[in-house]
Amino acid sequence: MFFNVESVNINNKIKEQYDIVIIGGGPAGLSAALYGVQGGVSVLVLEKALEGGQMNTTDVIENYPGFVSIKGQELSMLMKEHAEKFGAEFYSSEVINMEFKDDLILTNLDDGNTVKSRVLIVASGSKPKKLGVKGEQEFTSKGVSYCASCDGHFFKNMKVAVVGGGNSAVEEAVYLSNIAKEVHLIHRRDKLRADKLYQDRAFSRDNIKFKWNSVVEEIKGDLKVKSLVIRNTLTNEVYEEEFDGVFIFIGILPETSFLPKGFFETDEYGFIITDETMLTNINRVYAAGDVRHKDIRQIVTAVSDGAIAASNAIRKYLNI
Repeated sequence: MFFNVESVNINNKIKEQYDIVIIGGGPAGLSAALYGVQGGVSVLVLEKALEGGQMNTTDVIENYPGFVSIKGQELSMLMKEHAEKFGAEFYSSEVINMEFKDDLILTNLDDGNTVKSRVLIVASGSKPKKLGVKGEQEFTSKGVSYCASCDGHFFKNMKVAVVGGGNSAVEEAVYLSNIAKEVHLIHRRDKLRADKLYQDRAFSRDNIKFKWNSVVEEIKGDLKVKSLVIRNTLTNEVYEEEFDGVFIFIGILPETSFLPKGFFETDEYGFIITDETMLTNINRVYAAGDVRHKDIRQIVTAVSDGAIAASNAIRKYLNI
């Protein structure tokens, strides 16, 4: 992405030990932090980028109860401020790995610090799934993007492609239609998977074109993206078409690279399996939000996960 959130946070000093350490400052992590401190325990939230997670890359949120319409960055700020007001602490660093010693969990950070906790909540979220085609890696940040609200302004009055057919793809296509001259939505099926609300908006935009039953085979360019090689899945026709940029929204993968390999029970895609209290197969370790195996991934479900995880952790392990 062109959008850079490095060095956004200024680190405060952290204590050696907390009751609960939360990895990830998205809606699940922020909710867990709030419910933790309101439950009377000490809480530290570790976030490597910007609190709010993927809410920060969402232009407008219209399905979070209480807000008919709110900017993603604004909701992120409000959630963080709410948790901070009640005493949650925040620290900007990336988790390298963790160790388990007696009844404590040691979380090792990339700045050399190690923080101990009695409970760990993994709320590290997810990352965009890649197409895996030739040119994708080469032209990332040179016309290939995974965030329309971050990078869309670079493509004013230009021709762009959006790959995908779910809520994210269609919502971002609509957002881009306000900036780009043409938006071509490339989808491998003959109909969209997005909610009707988003579909209706996309179909109503004159500058959104649809390429059904189509997949991107290659991304071409020189210093930046110049064209896409597209294949029709019904006819197998392959053709090349000029584009100034391509936005990819084909799904997500769990952000779990820091977790011990084979230690946690996961599904086939690597999402962490929990029980209904958000407890993993490891005592004292919970998972909440997009990182866990679940059917629906929305802000409201992430917030619910975080609240459930923190509340149950307090009752089960912190004797409060």
